[in-house]
Amino acid sequence: MPLIELVILLACLVLLSNVLSHYLVAIPVSLIQVGLGLGVALLSNVQVELQTDWFMLVFIAPMLYNDGRQFPKRELWELRGAIFANAIVLVFITTILGGFLIHVLIPGIPLAVSIALAAILSPTDPVAVQSISEGVKLPKEILHLVSGESLINDASGLIGFKYALAAAVTGTFALGKAVGDFFYISLVGLAVGLALMTLIQLIRDLLRREGINDTVFNVVLQILTPFAIYFIAEEWFHASGVVAVVAAGVLSHVQNSHEVEDAPELRLVTEKVWNIIVYLLNGIVFLILGIELPVATKATIEGNHTNTLHAVFDVLIVWGILLLIRVAWTYGYMLIIWLRDHQKTRPSLRTAALSGLSGVRGAITMAGVFTIPTVIASGAAFPERSLVLFIAAGVIIVSLVAAAGILPLMAAKSIPLITRGSSLDEDDAVIAAGPDDDDVPDPATPQQLTYKQARIYILQLAVRNIEEHRRPENQRAAYDLILDQQFQIRRLEVASQTEDELQPMLTDEMQLRLVALAGERQAVQQMVADHKVSKLAAQNYLRRIDQREQRLSQAAHKPGLPTVRSLRLMFNRAMQGLRLWLAPADSDQLRAEQLVIQREASKAAIKALSQYLKQASVDEQQFDRQALYHLIVHYRNRIESAKPGQSVSRADYERQIQKLRIKSLGAERAGVQHLLESGQISIRTAARLRQFINYSENLLMLNDGEIDDD
Repeated sequence: MPLIELVILLACLVLLSNVLSHYLVAIPVSLIQVGLGLGVALLSNVQVELQTDWFMLVFIAPMLYNDGRQFPKRELWELRGAIFANAIVLVFITTILGGFLIHVLIPGIPLAVSIALAAILSPTDPVAVQSISEGVKLPKEILHLVSGESLINDASGLIGFKYALAAAVTGTFALGKAVGDFFYISLVGLAVGLALMTLIQLIRDLLRREGINDTVFNVVLQILTPFAIYFIAEEWFHASGVVAVVAAGVLSHVQNSHEVEDAPELRLVTEKVWNIIVYLLNGIVFLILGIELPVATKATIEGNHTNTLHAVFDVLIVWGILLLIRVAWTYGYMLIIWLRDHQKTRPSLRTAALSGLSGVRGAITMAGVFTIPTVIASGAAFPERSLVLFIAAGVIIVSLVAAAGILPLMAAKSIPLITRGSSLDEDDAVIAAGPDDDDVPDPATPQQLTYKQARIYILQLAVRNIEEHRRPENQRAAYDLILDQQFQIRRLEVASQTEDELQPMLTDEMQLRLVALAGERQAVQQMVADHKVSKLAAQNYLRRIDQREQRLSQAAHKPGLPTVRSLRLMFNRAMQGLRLWLAPADSDQLRAEQLVIQREASKAAIKALSQYLKQASVDEQQFDRQALYHLIVHYRNRIESAKPGQSVSRADYERQIQKLRIKSLGAERAGVQHLLESGQISIRTAARLRQFINYSENLLMLNDGEIDDD
């Protein structure tokens, strides 16, 4: 397949995988991407010819640079000793001890190859580790440790893999030369990364002083930075490009404070662009893993010297070795901390096991294992290459499946497994950015709100402000805007509830909606009996009520892919609208009757809700007042949109929306300031809330430009 077509196909599959992950919530998106890649390989015979140099440059350099940019400075500095011990000593132990155990338990794999396999399997996906660790509530010290380790062990793991692979290819290994080379490529790579990043920052500052401060230019410069640093470190200095880009990313993060003050727009645009790049790169890596699975497993499955079931057993053996080493290391670290200070968390096998299971293998492992050559220096085939590829791919998949399947059983709640490039909402993005506790309520200040709780509060202030400025001439715009804000509030409320808390809330809301629909149905039937509307208009409206009731009954079950019945209802509704649009001349009368029905039925729904809540057998306090208000606003909006003779031009309507939205944004800003001054939110939460308000204001300005053009 031509390269450009392959790139477009992979990008489309990345999007499809994240759509599927919305419905298949129990399956990590990375596993879905592997499955899609495997399906494409089997059905379309698509192949990707990977080359070491461009794969590391295109995929690994930008992702590691971004990891360095995202890691919190304070935790990295406070735990620098332990993190570097984990990232270097643990990788060394995993490489040597793990490689030796792999060779002993799987004698067919030579020792040098076993060590190379253990080395490339030692790096963990930092975003996956962080998302899992947050979900299972690991102690803060362990949380920061495994997160920092997963950032830096990419470099040490790849360096160890490089030397073990060289020993396997050449058949010789000089310890002194290896140690000297290790220090050279590591230290020189570190120096090159820091020096080049400093030089790039100086050039950017110089350009800004010269007036070259265009946002797009600076974003492109920042995006090209990791590629340039990796290439220069590898080709010019023959040092580790991996170490160089990690060091450059961390240094860039340290210097970001000046950039935020000097060019906040540049920082915001840069973050969004990086999100897109990592989103695509990480997804493509796992798709390539799926595409390469037939290549990696074909020789093992079809070969006579290795039984397929035995190869699967080898995968479990290798994964078990890595898990045990990681669990033992974490338990030992906790024991040392506790012996030094008995006030710290006591050693716990459960916590150590959670830490071990959180070691999900990801893109770095896959990228490295694809670089194994097919032949060695003597010209013979690389020993057990197919089995090594099979084991590496299998361990990645097993680590993902184990984290998604076992950790929720050990944790107190369901854990969303996130990897690099996952489709993140705002709160998940904080998790992915690193272990920062600013968004978690401080126990010392029990009134402090989370980001979602604070968002709900300021949105409620906005709704009240719109209500205060609602007038007869702008009622439709006001109710449209209130309804939009209410949708946001409901989404945040649902997202912040556990399944046990959510179920009764949804049940109550469904009951209220059924009462309202019953009121609508009764009103329509009465209008037909009184000959106020035709039977045809009434039947069309009653059919829509039936469809809404059916959707409510479907919503009572867990969400999933659209059913045949729901698709049929959508098709029938579309055909009904088309028939109405193509109806003969009396269609204007039919539309007018339907507006009358909509107005009177909506009034009847509000009246039915009021009467229902006044019944002695109904406890009004049991219902969520936010849900009730949302439903009433919905019907008021329908009444306003169906009123005759009050239509306004699109430009006037948009201006009414803008005036109300400007006032509500002012109320939101005041709400953020109040929460911050009263100590109910952290500075970081306040900054995120203000950022969201700024985005809304920018969108309002864009709409204002469109109206002026009209």
